[in-house]
Amino acid sequence: MGFGSTAKKLQTVADLAEKLYAKVNEIRERVEAMQGAVQSTEERVATLERDLAEQRAIVEAIAEAQDIDVDAVVAEVVDERDAGGDTEQSGDAGTAGNASETNDDASAGTDEDSGTDDTPGAGA
Repeated sequence: MGFGSTAKKLQTVADLAEKLYAKVNEIRERVEAMQGAVQSTEERVATLERDLAEQRAIVEAIAEAQDIDVDAVVAEVVDERDAGGDTEQSGDAGTAGNASETNDDASAGTDEDSGTDDTPGAGA
């Protein structure tokens, strides 16, 4: 009399265990995929940071050659952005990072400081 009920309960437990096992495997696969994505992202971020450092060094070298104070230019851009002066440029520069801001302003400062001597290369 109790065997039918017990067999049904055992089958229910077995079914639940099977579903749980499938879910655990699915979650494990997702975690492994997430780990791969995180590692890939870390590698891309490291590459971008190296590229950004190289670009910053180049911009600073150009600015130094043109007697431009990079820190003053960056401070001016930050002040303009905080004041809401040039919203289009600050929105674009905000997504590109500080080196991009420095690059844009340093080249603009180069045009102003050098007159027409170096403008053909700067405008291209």
